[in-house]
Amino acid sequence: MKSDIEISRSSALLTIDGLSKLIGAKDGDIEPYGKYKGKLSESFLSSLDDRPSGKLILVTAINPTPAGEGKTTTSIGLADAMRLLGKNTMLALREPSLGPCFGIKGGATGGGYSQIAPMDEINLHFTGDIHAVTAANNLCAALLDNHLHQGNEKKIDIQRIVLKRCLDLNDRALRCITVGNGKSDGPIREDGFSITVATELMAILCLSEDLRDLKERLKRMIVAYDINGMPVTAEDIKASGAMAVLLKDALKPNLVQTLGHTPALVHGGPFANIAHGCNSVRATKTALRLADYVITEAGFGADLGAEKFFDIKCRQAGIRPDACVLVATVRALCYNGGDGTDALKNGICNLGKHIENLKKYGLPVTVALNLFGTEREEDISFVRDYCIERNCRFAVSDVYREGGNGGILLAKEVLKSLEESSDFRLLYSDDLSVKDKIKTIAKEIYGSGNVIFSDNANLEAEIIENSGFGRLPVCIAKTQYSLSDDKSMLGRPEGFDFHIREMYVSSGAGFIVALSGNILTMPGLTSVPAAYGVDVDDEGNITGLY
Repeated sequence: MKSDIEISRSSALLTIDGLSKLIGAKDGDIEPYGKYKGKLSESFLSSLDDRPSGKLILVTAINPTPAGEGKTTTSIGLADAMRLLGKNTMLALREPSLGPCFGIKGGATGGGYSQIAPMDEINLHFTGDIHAVTAANNLCAALLDNHLHQGNEKKIDIQRIVLKRCLDLNDRALRCITVGNGKSDGPIREDGFSITVATELMAILCLSEDLRDLKERLKRMIVAYDINGMPVTAEDIKASGAMAVLLKDALKPNLVQTLGHTPALVHGGPFANIAHGCNSVRATKTALRLADYVITEAGFGADLGAEKFFDIKCRQAGIRPDACVLVATVRALCYNGGDGTDALKNGICNLGKHIENLKKYGLPVTVALNLFGTEREEDISFVRDYCIERNCRFAVSDVYREGGNGGILLAKEVLKSLEESSDFRLLYSDDLSVKDKIKTIAKEIYGSGNVIFSDNANLEAEIIENSGFGRLPVCIAKTQYSLSDDKSMLGRPEGFDFHIREMYVSSGAGFIVALSGNILTMPGLTSVPAAYGVDVDDEGNITGLY
């Protein structure tokens, strides 16, 4: 079989002009970024305001192995399959981050014959959106330090600066740094970097409805606190206007395609283990106005991405999904079951918990068993029977090897699920206290017993409530490998203690971040990073990017 990059390059892709016609765009509606990529113009976006919305299908997953379980591949293959069945379908996906591309997971454009393309360009610099977020965030940081240097008019407490600089790469050496060390470059203070896709600025970009909303969110973004404990915002240090300028074009959704020529809006890229894990509100709503069926995804397992998709994105944007697809693999089920011949039977409980969780939101669920080609028929039958016993639809998916044709059975089951009644509801109300929201998520979704707050987290929760932010939803940062906050607790742990060590307000994004366990906002590289295998030959052909 050809490598992913060879498949991507050998396919007869539509030019951006041909792709524009496919979604009904006219001359000038799409701003080209090369031969196969483009951004939707503001005038085109405005022209869609009065169109009705199509059906929204969320693709999520069980707790994955470190290599991932093909959630994006399944999303792409499902969309291609639905188009093969004659359905007007679009994708709304996140942009890949350079961190995983050169780290452990590789790219995020799907795989095999279910890819968005051109995969190398999308996985690398794409249209520059993530670079724009990096620049805007670091401009704000530079203006903040300059404000301190020029006299600190706002009386900022340098021990309570919350804005970090960022870089869209995994680099553990930047987690904790000291700035201002040079002569007259002070004040000297401790600082640090987050990965760009974990920043509040990325969340702001993804949750903004339009440029006006973006500017308002930037103005209220808290960057520090003053010596009296009052918040200092990006507007207070005169940074929000320049930040908006850097993000103006990044706010426009990007149009690309699958190898099966299904249009895809790929826009925004927050991680789900340390951020809210969903593509942009703008891209999702635009796709819903352009197509009868929209396939979107949320990062990592349903305990992270799906919960945040529902309780943060849908809450803020007024979006109502119509159905869910839960991706599982025999590999991940065995991983969750531990060593031994009964690993699959022991690990199937992880799938069961995610089915239960998704049904709490009132949506029909279809389990997609993503095939790697090594599964035994008895294992497939075991998973199928398990799903049927729980009144859950099931289909195998072989879209990596067969493209859309390998997703026909899944597409038919999903279409049947859309005929069922759905009663979408959120997990918790705005009126709950911050700590009670966290307890609700931890107990209902993760299966924990007690939630233990550090002294620091208790104090921060009190400050958040007293400052008027208590009605905001909560974004819990935790490991993706377990339902708990301990990545070694696989399967379906129950009654465990869940630990919250820190909390802070992302006032521009409109949620509260709660850090659990030892989760970090700047990942590190493994002993053998994927970057070791990436290269380019004399003709410009890239190898090792997947």
